[in-house]
Amino acid sequence: MTVFEVVIGIEVHAQLKTNTKLFCGCSTQFGDRPNTNVCPVCLGMPGALPVLNRRAVEYAIMAGLALDCDVRHTSVFSRKNYFYPDLPKGYQISQYDQPICLGGHLDIRVDGVKKRIGITRIHMEEDAGKLIHQGSDTIAGATHSHVDLNRACTPLIEIVSEPDIRTAQEARLYVEALRQRLVYLGICDGNMDEGSLRADINVSLRPVGTEPFGTRTETKNVNSFRSIERAIHSEIARQTQLLTAGERIVQQTRQYDEATQTTRVLRDKEESHDYRYFPEPDLYPLVLTTQWIDTIRAMLPELPEAKARRYRDAGLSEFEIDVVLTEPETSQYLDQCIAAGAVPKDAAKWVVGDLNSVLKETKQSFKESKITPAGLVQLLGLIQSGKLSGKMAKEVLEKCVQTGQLPDAVVAASGATQISDTGELVAVVDRILDANLDVVEKVKSGKTNSADFLMGQVMKETQGRAKPDLVRRLILECIARR
Repeated sequence: MTVFEVVIGIEVHAQLKTNTKLFCGCSTQFGDRPNTNVCPVCLGMPGALPVLNRRAVEYAIMAGLALDCDVRHTSVFSRKNYFYPDLPKGYQISQYDQPICLGGHLDIRVDGVKKRIGITRIHMEEDAGKLIHQGSDTIAGATHSHVDLNRACTPLIEIVSEPDIRTAQEARLYVEALRQRLVYLGICDGNMDEGSLRADINVSLRPVGTEPFGTRTETKNVNSFRSIERAIHSEIARQTQLLTAGERIVQQTRQYDEATQTTRVLRDKEESHDYRYFPEPDLYPLVLTTQWIDTIRAMLPELPEAKARRYRDAGLSEFEIDVVLTEPETSQYLDQCIAAGAVPKDAAKWVVGDLNSVLKETKQSFKESKITPAGLVQLLGLIQSGKLSGKMAKEVLEKCVQTGQLPDAVVAASGATQISDTGELVAVVDRILDANLDVVEKVKSGKTNSADFLMGQVMKETQGRAKPDLVRRLILECIARR
């Protein structure tokens, strides 16, 4: 039986986070009333001329630099001709044979091992509009469709990978890493459910050990990480079944159906000549100076890999690093804690654990958190000084997140600090021992685990304010003296 190797390449469309569209001044705001953010340019009215958005060009350059691409000094916009109801001009302004970026790569970690995925190119293009299907979630089965052109002419970059991906897991990790980098750059919001980031997945199979690629299919507009994995698994199973039965794979554009977790054909796959590309006559070639590229390079923020190395050197675990780097706001919060004097490992423990949990419960983000980084550092100081136990600090944290008060103010208002005075605690311990002489005898006979019960009684009487390690030591010392 023939064993097949999977070959995957991914084209990611990322919407650039500009306020206005690629070739006109219309708003890119998501969720506005249909067909309100439109003008003669994005509607393709006769005589309307496009004007290139400078900020979108800067964002495309940032993406290229962050992915180690060769940012080209000259690139050209072309017309990609095809008909679809949500494409009012009858063509899409894109880049074809002279894109803004060539080459590059993105490293991912698969089961702890680094793998490099090559980048073929990054090109700029305008988005089409959106079809809203009635009577079905997809075009199949819909009774009719409405057209919303608010998204027409929205600026996109298309990032095309080399066919270096071999599994559905690698594909997901690649798109996750790519989204993370674009979000950290601040050039894309990464909201896949809104269509800001979506993937076209090319899958082909070839017998293991052979060089030529098999016939590929393209699954369009997959907009979640889970769906990326499922669509690939589905397409691998479909193609394997066909090839095993001696049938051939037809080059097609397909669509993933989440409900059935299968792909289905949309149309035969077009080749580039089908689109009749030619240079856009209303736009000059885009010429970038070395000075402009270098200026943008100097503006690049610290990227996730550099942050990960810094956190690793500071003693954070891989789990902590992954959680902190999930969103830029989380990383910024931790960095502000460190800048305010917190020990990185101590701050990360609270950012990743209790604070993260409390913020989720109260539906706050790290950016909106009512306890500031300075407030968290103050809380860590109260723990370090012995005024608060870990349990007490969690209660103070919850009140800070709910009220916006600083930890010092919460502690002062409650009057509750950790009891670390030996004399005060010895009196409590003696009372507990006198009330539990049978347990004391068990500890004396060597059953030291019984001291946990006595410790619990002391903590109960002190309402959790006693210092735990001091309580245990005093219990054992007092028993030894009896």
